[in-house]
Amino acid sequence: MRYIDLRSDTVTVPTEEMREAMFRAEVGDDVYGDDPTVNRLEEYAARLVGKEAALFVPSGTFGNQLALFVHCKRGDEVLLGDDSHIVQHEVGAASVIAGVQLRTLTSCHGELDPREVEAKIRKEADIHYPDTGLICLENAHSNGKVISLENMEQIHKITRKYHIPIHLDGARLFNAATYLNVEAGEIVQYVDSVMFCLSKGLCAPVGSILAGSKTFIEKARKGRKLLGGGLRQSGFLAAAGLVALEKMIHRLKEDHENALLMGQELAKIPGIKVNIEDIHLNMVFFDMTGTEYDSDKLVKEMLKKGIKINPAEDGIMRFVTNYWVNREDVHYVVDTLKTIINM
Repeated sequence: MRYIDLRSDTVTVPTEEMREAMFRAEVGDDVYGDDPTVNRLEEYAARLVGKEAALFVPSGTFGNQLALFVHCKRGDEVLLGDDSHIVQHEVGAASVIAGVQLRTLTSCHGELDPREVEAKIRKEADIHYPDTGLICLENAHSNGKVISLENMEQIHKITRKYHIPIHLDGARLFNAATYLNVEAGEIVQYVDSVMFCLSKGLCAPVGSILAGSKTFIEKARKGRKLLGGGLRQSGFLAAAGLVALEKMIHRLKEDHENALLMGQELAKIPGIKVNIEDIHLNMVFFDMTGTEYDSDKLVKEMLKKGIKINPAEDGIMRFVTNYWVNREDVHYVVDTLKTIINM
């Protein structure tokens, strides 16, 4: 049975072209630096985002935490949004791996106030203070919003003033670029390092990229080994990543359009509230408490109809479109949901 899976864009499985590329991949030992497919992926990824070098890592969380580990010394303070993925969904890893303190700032739909960023930077060499070691931004944000380039530029100017690096959690970087109608490099120009996923929406089965300066990536490569991320013949995975970057980025607009359609159709159902203006990419957040239908029950009933969804989180539902969800699926999902809550 074919399922329509709206839980996340991480559920995408490889395309036939990816499977073929993986089957035929030329591989070596990447820890020695002689896996040609990994090398091609890293060189291509670096050029794609306008950075000097890049590193293939197992996951987005791995890439983010490796960036903190390399940028900071133990005891440093990292400034980032209170709703950022690094804070909310990475298992408190920053305290365990990098040994840093996360100081959260108020996030306005994912954007940080540049004035608050500057105010919270530790400017004095006081015996009581930690050093501000890093600023972390997120674009696209995991709340489905895209951060403006103006906001990123303002924060970049502040960090240059105090010589503090910026790391970008760009898990869905190319979704953000698609929404802004710019190349990814235009976003990444305002940060010192960036992580972006190959397995979110781009259909690669495993992996993310961490990119930055040559010096940063040299340190990150050693850090990756320390953290257990030396994957040896990882060219089999990198082959799918190459197809993802070469073929899948420019079709993300379809996922965005399908998400907007879904949001528009869901908004027509009595008791469901959707803020259409907040649909920037492939995520639809909506409040269905007005229907008085239990979201846990909805998960079970939708599964019976071949649709996989997650229950509400803090009262909010999230549907995520992806490569394997087409316009016909969108209409089927909305019609099915409507039928279930009206039973």
